[in-house]
Amino acid sequence: MGNKFLKSSISMMLLCIMVLGAFLNPQMQTLAQESTTKVIIHYQESPDNQKDWNLWVWPENGDGSRYEFTGEDAFGKTAEVKLSGIHQKVGFIVRTDSWEKDGGDRWIDTSSGIGEVWVKAGDEKTYTSPPDGEYRDFPSFDHVKVKLHYHRYDQKYDGWNLWMWNPEHDGQRVNFTGEDSFGKVAELNLDDADGIQKLGFIVRKSVDGNDWSAKDIDHDRFITRFNEDGTAEVWLVQGQESVYQDPGFVDLNPVITQASMDGFNQITLETNVPFSLKDSAESIKLDGAEIEKITPYNAEDVDLLNKVRIFTKENLDLSKSYKISMDGYGEKEVVLGKVIRSKEFDDQFYYDGWLGNQYQKNKTDFTLWAPTASEAHLVVYKDTSSNEATEFPMKKGKKGTWTAGLKGDQDGLVYTYKVKIGGAWTEAVDPYVRAATINGDRGVVVNLDNTNPKHWNNHEAKLPNPEDAIIYEAHVRDLSISPDSGIEHKGKFLGMTDKNTKGTEGNATGLSYIKKLGVTHVQFLPIFDFNSVDETKLDQPQYNWGYDPKNYNVPEGSYSTDPADPYKRITELKSMIQALHDNQLRVIMDVVYNHVFNANQSNFQKLVPGYYFRFNEDGSFANGTGVGNDTASERKMMRKFIVDSVSYWAKEYHMDGFRFDLMGIHDTKTMNEVRHALNKIDPSIIVLGEGWDLNTPLDPALKADQKNAEDMPGVAHFNDSIRDAIKGSVFDDSDKGFVNGKAGVEDILKQGIEGGIHYPDSMATYRDPEQVINYAEAHDNLTLWDKLQLTNPESDTETLKQMHKLASSILLTSEGIPFIQAGQEFMRTKNGDHNSYQSPDSVNQLDWNRAAEFHSEVDYFKGLIDLRKHYQSFRMTTAAAIEKNLNFMDAPDRVVAYSLNAKALHDKAKEIVVIHNANEEGQLVSLPQNAAWHLLVDGQQAGVKTVKVIHGNKVMVPALSTFVLKR
Repeated sequence: MGNKFLKSSISMMLLCIMVLGAFLNPQMQTLAQESTTKVIIHYQESPDNQKDWNLWVWPENGDGSRYEFTGEDAFGKTAEVKLSGIHQKVGFIVRTDSWEKDGGDRWIDTSSGIGEVWVKAGDEKTYTSPPDGEYRDFPSFDHVKVKLHYHRYDQKYDGWNLWMWNPEHDGQRVNFTGEDSFGKVAELNLDDADGIQKLGFIVRKSVDGNDWSAKDIDHDRFITRFNEDGTAEVWLVQGQESVYQDPGFVDLNPVITQASMDGFNQITLETNVPFSLKDSAESIKLDGAEIEKITPYNAEDVDLLNKVRIFTKENLDLSKSYKISMDGYGEKEVVLGKVIRSKEFDDQFYYDGWLGNQYQKNKTDFTLWAPTASEAHLVVYKDTSSNEATEFPMKKGKKGTWTAGLKGDQDGLVYTYKVKIGGAWTEAVDPYVRAATINGDRGVVVNLDNTNPKHWNNHEAKLPNPEDAIIYEAHVRDLSISPDSGIEHKGKFLGMTDKNTKGTEGNATGLSYIKKLGVTHVQFLPIFDFNSVDETKLDQPQYNWGYDPKNYNVPEGSYSTDPADPYKRITELKSMIQALHDNQLRVIMDVVYNHVFNANQSNFQKLVPGYYFRFNEDGSFANGTGVGNDTASERKMMRKFIVDSVSYWAKEYHMDGFRFDLMGIHDTKTMNEVRHALNKIDPSIIVLGEGWDLNTPLDPALKADQKNAEDMPGVAHFNDSIRDAIKGSVFDDSDKGFVNGKAGVEDILKQGIEGGIHYPDSMATYRDPEQVINYAEAHDNLTLWDKLQLTNPESDTETLKQMHKLASSILLTSEGIPFIQAGQEFMRTKNGDHNSYQSPDSVNQLDWNRAAEFHSEVDYFKGLIDLRKHYQSFRMTTAAAIEKNLNFMDAPDRVVAYSLNAKALHDKAKEIVVIHNANEEGQLVSLPQNAAWHLLVDGQQAGVKTVKVIHGNKVMVPALSTFVLKR
């Protein structure tokens, strides 16, 4: 019954629309400006939790920030967060500082000004009321005073009143007795409230003595939030469920809230106040195009609605501005919506030519892709620090491009682009730019031929097979910043060019150390231009890993000796790469195409709004990355950008590999095109990435994750299964693995040792050992040493060392590609810091004194590397070879033993046996043959030289040790 009366009342509103302007007075506007949005989050941890959970909270389409839980109640932890401004929705993630998440993105409805939710550990659901029943002990009052403001769009207040009650007591009629700029006002004083905790009410209409002829909302509502003195004030609006705590959240004026172009001939129109399509369709006008028909947005919308689809007779011009109007609702500019993310858009505007600036000695050409712009300008600045600029109109080219050309030698030219979209001009840096001013705020044209060091084209540091690689992950600053590094160019690219550097103990550091260690590839955390370090303030302490991309094709300025010089960052990065190549070391670049530092501020969004990112159905940015945005690699021009960018770095900087951050955000086709493009340049270039299954709106069958590895030949994935089997879960500090005391993990460890080729498809579909990156630690999460200290606090240092060496022994004797975090060989510690992405140098720097102190362990690690390089048996290149030549042997509990058919693999041995004993006592293990066995690794020494010869068919393997024997 209530719905019938409600619809009739709202239909009548169109006749009375002119009086509504009086309600938007300056006082109301002031209230809106001062408004804040409040969220209350309750979180119930698991009983055995040992993690430090906190919150990442962001307003819809806004930036996120970290918040702590600051209180507790009977349910669990609580947090109250206030965000300035008015926000209809607020997103949050329950997470740790190392970005372990309990569930995905969650949303809170804050349309009333406040939102409250409950979350249980391990439960994806977000509850809007206590999930286990009401437990809250609300404040009680003996005296309450409540003021209610009520607004009707139709301005028909006759007969409307309130029925209000204290639960468990009789109700009473309360009339509207006052009036203000919002509408009618009612007040209720209860001097004998009898410990009231909430106050129920219904807005109803009384006609001809019938107190229940109509209800505004057809169910009971409650006021539960009172001030300390027992007062409460709320705002109610005709037909709206919300009980507003702040009038700033109420828009009293019927307006078109959204008009978006969702197809080439379709516009979606939304209003804040429902209307009758039958009565209002003829009043809807589209300036610049002819309407063919208007239909409800959803099939079930047949009477009153606030969302419709408008179809035009001809296709709309995406670069043109359109306005839509409706009687009583004003007008709204049509913005680009889902059309820009459609297959039709990609098919019509995909451009396969070069983009950016193309330098020649006598001229430079510029090409920009901006298909939704109605105009575009090339903006040329006087120099790198001047704001004085000249604008050159660009010509419209094919497939949504804009072109311009400048004659003469433009080496060093500072430029940006400006585009006009929907009547507004926006300035942005060229996404394809290869050099930039300080902090990457403007692009620069450079003659790249002048950036090459001597012998630049003599790079021959290649490997026959990906399985031959041993990857060493490092951060540019960490390698050299220590005062004890003996390196001159501390924290810079050039730090890796300093030769024969030594620490205070006379031990090798920097490049010399890495070369002697024997690894094949150095993988650098981001070296492209990132946002988090202010390059104008390098005299102040600043640190960041750099996973916040700003200019993808420009080197990071803070690693150069002069970030204000656009050339320095290029020449010095190339000098670092050349120094590594001269020492037969290869370079892998950590690339972060899955997200940007801030979507709205990015050059992508400024130039082609809405195209380069994924969006949820409600129009908000997808957030599978956990940092507020996901790029949309499945769109042709985003895919082209990724492939073009990787190809540029491979050609111009002679990169030997690319590590894709959060690769699971991307799609398999993009990764295959990356692999295909790099094969044309150099097939030995390694492609690896984090193939995690992330919560992004992409068909699971298309995600570039481990489950779809079989669809991406030649692309490697981090093997988190062997990582956790070795040391325990990174998401639970107390969880143990094989080396530190957990029983029953032998089988999953065996699957990792054989290159993951027998993992169940629900976990991963590896079809070749080159697809598997085996590791025990990386820059994320605890170091292996810190993890062992937490899981085994009772163990002494020597025992922890043995566990640590056992873990490294497993990695370097397993099939696949081993991966090591810099310092793992000397048992690096970050003092328990799980997520040191912005921690100081004291936490992150490589401790060269520790490397000297743990020299025996470093030597052991070197020996394992020598062993791996010497025997092809540890580097088989096909799944078939592994299945044929690797055989697991019977062994005691918490021992994994296997033999390798070395003769068949053309090694200088008939057979190799590997035994990993994770027990804290020695174990007797049977050998395949009664023979003379040469012991190469015994848990204390490792290498290719015989430690001793063991005769017979049994061997006693010491506690927490690896034995490698050959016959």
